[in-house]
Amino acid sequence: MSDTAPPAVPGPTVLVADDHPLWLSALERDLTEHGIAVVATAADGPATVRRARATRPDVLVLDLNLPGMRGDEVCRALGDLPTRVLILSASGEQHDVLAAIKAGATGYLVKSASAGEIVDAVRATARGEAVFTPGLAGLVLGEFRRMADAPQPQPTSATERRRPIPELTERETEVLRLVATGMSYKEIAAELFLSHRTVQNHVQNTLGKLHLHNRVELVRFALARGLEDDEATAP
Repeated sequence: MSDTAPPAVPGPTVLVADDHPLWLSALERDLTEHGIAVVATAADGPATVRRARATRPDVLVLDLNLPGMRGDEVCRALGDLPTRVLILSASGEQHDVLAAIKAGATGYLVKSASAGEIVDAVRATARGEAVFTPGLAGLVLGEFRRMADAPQPQPTSATERRRPIPELTERETEVLRLVATGMSYKEIAAELFLSHRTVQNHVQNTLGKLHLHNRVELVRFALARGLEDDEATAP
């Protein structure tokens, strides 16, 4: 029997965008030392968009306040790419956080996070998990609830909201309900005794069937349908 170690699983590919050279250099070094391939860096918004389209990284680690284009504008410009966006900003202000998430960012960390926390967040983001600095996840979910309660052209009665969603399977509906509670994909996998990959596949299938583009739209849809508190769909 060979005692050769199995090949290491490659880390995610990352583009780092920040206009502070020392911070950018330190972050690139920290990620590289932990086996994460930094395929490109950028110091302004337009360059970030160009390099993201050229390299198509798994994750874009994005400063919110870039010259030329704000981080939320960069997110919107890249909305057709499969790249997931992790905001890493000095600001923890509510309006900045919500603007980024509504534009399509997967998660949001403030720059006071440790190097280890940032590395873990990048890996989690690559897996499709939503990562937030403590306290910000509740803020984002609260905003989703407010948006879901706002008048919109969807069924509003409890009965109408909780109708079965014909496009989705029972399992996809259950995963969607748990997404609406703010659970990460890892937590959903543990709750339903599924693999992480299976949960990701259910979410991607649901996005396609409902013609939605990201987790933000998915959560808003689920909350509008009253799925967060609906236990009737549980298997």
